[in-house]
This record gives sequence, C-alpha cells and structure tokens, in this order.
Amino acid sequence: MKLTKLSLIAAFAISGLYAGGDVPPPPPPAAEPATTVDGNAKLYYYTTNNFDTDDLFAAENSAAAAAVTINVSHKIMDGITANFTAVGYTDLGDSLGEYKMENGNLWATTASPVSGGYFNVANLTATFGDTTLVLGRQLLDTPMVGSFDWLLAPTGFQAYTVVNKSVEGLTLVASYIEKIRPVDNGDNWIDLTDIKNPDGDSDNYALGAAYSNGFDVSVWYYNVDAGDYTQVYADAGYEISGVKLNAQYVMTDYNDDTVDDSTAFGVKVAGEVSGINLSAAYVSIADNIAGYVGRDSLYTSSWNFFAANSATDSYKVAASTELYGVSATVSYADYDAADDVADDMSELDVILGYKVMDNLSLDVIYSMTDYINPSAVDDSDDADTAVEIIATYTF
Repeated sequence: MKLTKLSLIAAFAISGLYAGGDVPPPPPPAAEPATTVDGNAKLYYYTTNNFDTDDLFAAENSAAAAAVTINVSHKIMDGITANFTAVGYTDLGDSLGEYKMENGNLWATTASPVSGGYFNVANLTATFGDTTLVLGRQLLDTPMVGSFDWLLAPTGFQAYTVVNKSVEGLTLVASYIEKIRPVDNGDNWIDLTDIKNPDGDSDNYALGAAYSNGFDVSVWYYNVDAGDYTQVYADAGYEISGVKLNAQYVMTDYNDDTVDDSTAFGVKVAGEVSGINLSAAYVSIADNIAGYVGRDSLYTSSWNFFAANSATDSYKVAASTELYGVSATVSYADYDAADDVADDMSELDVILGYKVMDNLSLDVIYSMTDYINPSAVDDSDDADTAVEIIATYTF
C-alpha cells in the first residue's frame, strides 16, 4: 500500500513538471456511508431428555425456531449515531418441538404458534473526544451485569452508559439501568425501577474501571436495588512465559439482615500445549449465592449453569482446539454440594463450530448436566442430556 501511494505521488509530481504544475488534485477518498445494515438469519433446535420421555429428539422434549436479526446504524452527524437491532422470530411447528422459544419460558407449551418481534437495541451513541455516551436500549458487558447470549437473541438492557478512555490503558464505565429483557422473553421488558427494595429505593447501576498495560485489572461496584444488594467485583490477570494467571473476588452485600452475605474467590490458569488451549479454574463461594443480573463471569460457570447460583466450591477444566476446520471445546465442571443438598452437581459440555462457507456457520452443543437438586428439574436422579443445533447465515 505504501508503494502504491508513493507511485501515485511520484506520477503527479512528474506530470506537474511537464505541464507547468497545472495538475488537478487527486479525488478525495470515498466517504463512509451514512447508514450501514447487516444481520443474520438463524435456525435453532433444542432437545433434552429431562421431560416426558427418554427420547432425546422427541417433539415433546424439543423446541425449534427461526429468527432474523437486522442491525442498522445511521450517522446523524459527526460523533452521533443512531443504532437499532430488530429481531423477528417464529417457531417451526409442533412436529419439531412442542416447547416454544421467546414465550417467556422455554419450557412452556402453547397450542398456537409463537411468533413476533422486538427491538433489542435502540439507542443514540455520542462520542466527544475520549468520552462516549450510549443512551437507550443496548447490550451490556460487565462481569456481573451483562448480556447473556443464548437462544435467539442476547439479553437486552435499557440503560444510560458513559465510557471514558482519556488515560492510556484505562477505561472508566458507568451504567444506570432501567429495564431488562431476559433471554427467551420476546418483547417482555421488565422495568427494574418498579422493583423497590424495603427502603423504597429502585436504583440499579454499575461503576467500573479496567486497566490493561502489561497486566490486566478491573474493579466494579454494583448497586442493584431490584435484588436488594450491593456488590464489589475485582479481577486481575497476568501472562508469564505463555501461561495466563487470573484471580477474582466477588463480595455481595445483601441489605436484608436475615440473609447471609456472599463471598467468592476464584483462580484460573490457562495456556497452550501443542496447539490445544488448556485451562483449569477453581471458585469458592461461601455463605450464600453471589448476585448477578443477566449472567456472571465466575471462572467455573458452564453452558447451562452459572457458578454464582451455588454457594459451594467448584472446579472446571477445559480444552479447545481447531481440527479439520472444526473448532472444538470440551469442558467439565464439578460443583460441591452445599450442606443441605445430598448430591454434588456436575456438567460436561462439548461445543463444536464449523464454518460451512463465508456467510454460513453451524454450531452443535452437547451437554450433560447432573443437577444439585434433580427433583427440581425432573423426577429422576440421572444426568440430563441436551443437544442444541444452530445454523447461522450472516449478511
């Protein structure tokens, strides 16, 4: 590219010498389009054996749906952009699955087809120097309040976010959250400001600082009146000789004096051996579950189960690689039983991804989950098996 630019400059200079310098200037670079549009079409099939029969692919144990997601970004003026993400969905009929996605509860059945749409993102984004404001419906990505990307669309939030990067390597974030659209809930937005704690407060916000320059560290403070708790989260990471070391701490302070507070510590080691990425993690949660909204970021959380939901010790090992164009991740997590639970819990996940062509990908997830309290999920003590198949076409 540099040689091409130099050649053009030289050509204009030589032409100028021979034509008395009367040379028209080069054309300006093409302007970026004011409006950009992209998206994807998705087919999602989910089946499990933890319901009426042991037949993994029986319609009475399955759900199938299709969705189209369209992302539109429009530049209003320099530094100000309007962003929209529209999601339209429909189930694929009872013959493929009697359970319906985006029905408020994946495991609820209905006699009529389920279809609809919603705006998961609708915001104004304004950038002034090193500061960016995002006002409206958006996705959030913080350790203990974030968008959980599962089924047809990730968790959406109506929030007001400020991000500042004035200091090199340092990112400051503040988000005030008004509403949440959990996954699998269609256009059902929950107004968190209507959920008041016993003191009558209804503020939900996150404040964070993340630094990355030779090592990584972040500290967050959460005030979640909808859950009647405050929380401090901290993590740090450092890489030495190709080995990544991470540690995290989460303190959840429940405002109810009759409820125990929660303290969580976690460590994780990761590295690469012969082209295989390996990791091992341990998390200890004492006295009570850890608070979170949308998803947690504890090192031992798995595909089906968030470690924050269990006040126990937990362990997780994982390996991932790419073989013949297929990306593969295998993980196993074990969650020790709490004092009042008879059995431990474990989860085995196998996640495969294959790029069929530039715009088409196929993902298959196999999971086997042995729940802490099987009676809360089904009537057997056997581990529950699930298979998820996702085909995604991007445009």
